[in-house]
Amino acid sequence: MFTRFLTAAAFAALSINTASAGDRPAGKVTVVFDHALPNVPGKSMRGVLVEYGPGGGSPAHTHPKSAFIYATVLEGAIRSSVNGSPEKVYKAGENFYEEPGSHHEVSANASDTEPARLLAVFVVDTDEKELVTPVGQ
Repeated sequence: MFTRFLTAAAFAALSINTASAGDRPAGKVTVVFDHALPNVPGKSMRGVLVEYGPGGGSPAHTHPKSAFIYATVLEGAIRSSVNGSPEKVYKAGENFYEEPGSHHEVSANASDTEPARLLAVFVVDTDEKELVTPVGQ
């Protein structure tokens, strides 16, 4: 279990931290929770903390086709656009979700001066290793 946690954390961190969106600094991603759902065989819940410094963001990306994601902004404000929807700013305490197979075109800090953090909770196939795939890879 602990090894799977470290593997998932490493993949998630590498997927987002190695590339930024345009000239924006990359975000920091940390898997903070990973637990198999005992009443849903083959599925796990993973909590992922995403931290963007001022002006930070992530490149356009997708998540596993099995992943349903519920995200809550913990601090600051996040600009987001999923599946061609109009870009929206979510402030601390607000949330959004992504259906399985969604394309996350915009995920960025809405501020150039303040940090922003969000917690993304994934319900995903337990054997899934990569939580984020940058578009074009």
